[in-house]
Amino acid sequence: MGLFKRNPFGHILFIKKWLIRIFGGITHRRYRGFNELHIEGSEIIRALPDTNVLFISNHQTYFADVVAMFHVFNASLKGREDNIKNVLYLWNPKLNIYYVAAKETMRAGLLPRILAYAGAITVERTWRAKGKDVTEKRDVNPNDTENIRIALKDGWVITFPQGTTKSFKPVRKGTAHIIKEHRPIVVPIVIDGFRRSFDKKGLRMKKKGILQSFIIKAPLEIDYDNDTIEQIVEKVEYAIEQHASFLKVIPAEEIEVQKELNRLRKWEY
Repeated sequence: MGLFKRNPFGHILFIKKWLIRIFGGITHRRYRGFNELHIEGSEIIRALPDTNVLFISNHQTYFADVVAMFHVFNASLKGREDNIKNVLYLWNPKLNIYYVAAKETMRAGLLPRILAYAGAITVERTWRAKGKDVTEKRDVNPNDTENIRIALKDGWVITFPQGTTKSFKPVRKGTAHIIKEHRPIVVPIVIDGFRRSFDKKGLRMKKKGILQSFIIKAPLEIDYDNDTIEQIVEKVEYAIEQHASFLKVIPAEEIEVQKELNRLRKWEY
């Protein structure tokens, strides 16, 4: 690799490689040490082609989710089986990994701007501004969709189709349009525990000893010609476990509470 070789967005790959190495080394213990990352599906990562892969995931923090994906993807490609042991897997990281992020988020300070160089495709959110929903949706910037197309052609793209860290918010139709138009392999990921481990930005550790989960699912079956946008949206919602029907599932904590209440009722009788 030439010292000044660049990717399609003009980023110097040598600099990007060192950013991934440095920040990967700094963050490794956040997922293996202070907390423990439970991974499933590493073999799916190794079976993927080098380009035109779209990862879809639920979203819990601004940055910790993406950083975990860089760790898991590179560890899996280096032969780790559902673990991120020995951070040397980042010495020669996959450099054509990109992630979709809100432009305002990636411009909010020096650190986000540095992290953006590692692979951010910044987009202008049409439904939110300054952390709040807007009543009048703005038009989609054509440059944003073009940049996603370029990134898919060059490698892998991570996106959070809900566009927010809040659970069970609607999946944005823009993701479905991208899938239908560019026909990528779509790989769902379901994460949990990040919201309890980190603050909202995912930069500061909030609690240690949390079991984080990172489940990689088999690629979605999509009929690019015949599936409607609405059908693709629904498939995405189910795949990342953010469909409204999942709200009907009783959490394990609630079940334990009910068991304890039943035990108390028994003794009261």
